[in-house]
This record gives sequence, structure tokens and C-alpha cells, in this order.
Amino acid sequence: MSNAAIGYLRVSTDDQATSGLGLEAQRTAIQAAAQRLGLKVTAWHEDAGVSGAASLERRPGLLAALAEVERGAVLVVAKRCRLSRDPVVTAMVERLTDRKGVRILSAAGEGTDGDDPSSILMRRIVDAFSEYERLVIKARTKAALGAKRRRGEVCGGSVPYGWRQVGDQWVEDDAEQRVMADIVAARTKGMSLRAIAAALTAKGLTTKQGGAWGASQVSRVLRYAAEAQQRRAS
Repeated sequence: MSNAAIGYLRVSTDDQATSGLGLEAQRTAIQAAAQRLGLKVTAWHEDAGVSGAASLERRPGLLAALAEVERGAVLVVAKRCRLSRDPVVTAMVERLTDRKGVRILSAAGEGTDGDDPSSILMRRIVDAFSEYERLVIKARTKAALGAKRRRGEVCGGSVPYGWRQVGDQWVEDDAEQRVMADIVAARTKGMSLRAIAAALTAKGLTTKQGGAWGASQVSRVLRYAAEAQQRRAS
């Protein structure tokens, strides 16, 4: 059996913040595991800043590793969650490696490396918890951003229609707030999104980006208005 190994690294911003699994930490763990098992890492591939939920086609590093690893060799990751936090993607990777006669090895020793029933069960459990951790991180991030928005703090991205940025705060833009109020009033009267957009365009008004109004832009402003009303009521 070949003693060749391919090292694969993946990290996203969330992962670095919550798990400490930076690229160098992963590389160190993989090198230590390879040395312990008498394997020689012949190549490294990585996906830096790639979410664990990313589809396989959005993982050039992983695709390159799968293309390079040969029969009898080993694909080594620091932890199994580095492959993916989506069980479907992980299953696809396993299918590809199985067809090539390649083993997937976790440097963390998670009990998932064998082909016996217990190892297979552990793989499924570890994969499920990886997805669970991703969903928890997503929920916490959403809650934190929601809290910032309710406080009127900047949360990244573009400033919504009706507001402008002053320092690290969003403050109401009087002119845009008046347009927003007109949009809400028109919608309350039963006007369609397209009709509202046409009326705004006829008045010579533009979106925040200076473009023409469309149904999607009107719908977005209505959502901003509803969120603002909820903030004021809370």
C-alpha cells in the first residue's frame, strides 16, 4: 500500500473565530498525524475563506486534491468537518474517494477512519454534528446582526433605503424617509408593486444606487419600512 498522502485544508471566517482551526493549525495537525502513521504528505491543497456549506463545485482546493490523490493513497484532513459541513457534499466526496480506492483520514482521531460498522456509524454522527454546528453558528450570527439592526448599528453591507451612515450608526435620511412613507401609503391603498415603481419613476425619483425603480426595489423598501416599525415598537 502506498504511503503517500494528500493534505487538504479548509477554513472559513466563522470557523477560525469559533474553533481555532486556522490553516497553519490544520497543517501542523496533518503533518503530525502523517508522521505518526508513516505517511509522506506529497501535496497540499486548500480552500481558504470557503464556507463549510459550499457546494463541491465551489471548492477548487478539494476538487484538486481529489483529482491528484491516487489509488492506495490517503486524503488527510485535520478534522472531518474540514471536508464539509454539508452531509450531502461529504457523501459525494466519500463516493469519489471510494471509487479511487482512497482512504480519508482525520488527524483528530475521531474514530471514523475504518471500514467497520462502528467507524461508519461514527462518520455519520460526526457529519451530523458538523452540520449542526454550522446551523448553530448561522443562527447566532443572524441573531447578533438582528440585535445590531434593532440598535441602529452598522452591520456591514450597503445602507438600506431610508437611512444614511454617520460613523458606525445608521440614521434616518429625511428625503428617503418621505419617499418610503409614500411607498407604504400607496401599497396600503392597494397599488401594485409595479404601479408604485412606475409612479416613482414618473416623478423622477431614483433608488439609493441611482437606478430606476422596479417591483423588487419597491418590495425591498417595504420590508425596510416594516423592520423599522418593529424596531420603533420594541
